[in-house]
Amino acid sequence: MPISIHCRLNKILSYLCPANPNPSQSLSILSSYNTFHTPNKQSNTNLKAYIQSLNNIALNSSSEPSVALVVSDASIKNHVAISIARIHVYNKQVIKTIHQAVNVTSTEAELFAIRCGINQATNLQDIRKIVVIMDSIHSAKKIFDFLSHSFQVHMASISNKLRKFFSININNTIEFWECPSQCDWSLHKAVDRETKKFHPIPSLPWKSSWNLSKKRECDNLVNRWKMTFQVLEGKGHNFLDLLDDNNNPLEPTYSKGRTWLKYFGHSNLLCARASRAIVNHAPICKYCLRLFSQEFKCPCSTYPIETR
Repeated sequence: MPISIHCRLNKILSYLCPANPNPSQSLSILSSYNTFHTPNKQSNTNLKAYIQSLNNIALNSSSEPSVALVVSDASIKNHVAISIARIHVYNKQVIKTIHQAVNVTSTEAELFAIRCGINQATNLQDIRKIVVIMDSIHSAKKIFDFLSHSFQVHMASISNKLRKFFSININNTIEFWECPSQCDWSLHKAVDRETKKFHPIPSLPWKSSWNLSKKRECDNLVNRWKMTFQVLEGKGHNFLDLLDDNNNPLEPTYSKGRTWLKYFGHSNLLCARASRAIVNHAPICKYCLRLFSQEFKCPCSTYPIETR
């Protein structure tokens, strides 16, 4: 049974998804009408082509009455989240929604901005296609993930709107396009600037969302682990510090597939070998030489000592 989060009371409540009595059926219907697009950030050529695609979408929405372009973004300052969505439709004034919330996560703020944009777009007459552009594609994918229990309030509201939108015409569709900062795309850049120009001051009393409370607790656990790991002897003197692309040490994380386990977790054998190499307990010549410096002799004396 799906679980939703009642942020006001900070407790978990259980109930069936209001979008459809059969959640699996709801998921099947919605998944047939959506498409996700993400840029290839490693290639400048592909990124330029992706930006041109965004420009074509904007031109199409400005000349096609049946297309609604939703550009959304959110930012957090002083523990206050600002969620903004702009809806562009041919020959109509731009619709803008602005909402703020206290003590929520960035994912919740991004998802709420998308929710507001879709809500406005589905209420417009004669719209057959909705294009949502945001800088957080993982937040949009929560809409069609019925196992993301902590975001079910937004998921249920959006899926209910989309089911009604798709039921009007079987040809109705929705697309999600990611627009990261590297794109520097004008329409999304304008929304991003607007979210950051506000200087909200939170008013007491306020509650923390369940997701933010969970995030803070997890962050505290990670910080405590990092401090104890550095000072205790458990790390040893041969631990391999992994570095990122900027030669900064990788720090442990509990999100986005973990720090490095996501690259090795698919294979038990590969994961075991990687773990041995990181702690320098691999069965290689250098490890044997460290433990048996007096008796150890490499049978391949003509070759250098094997290291990790």
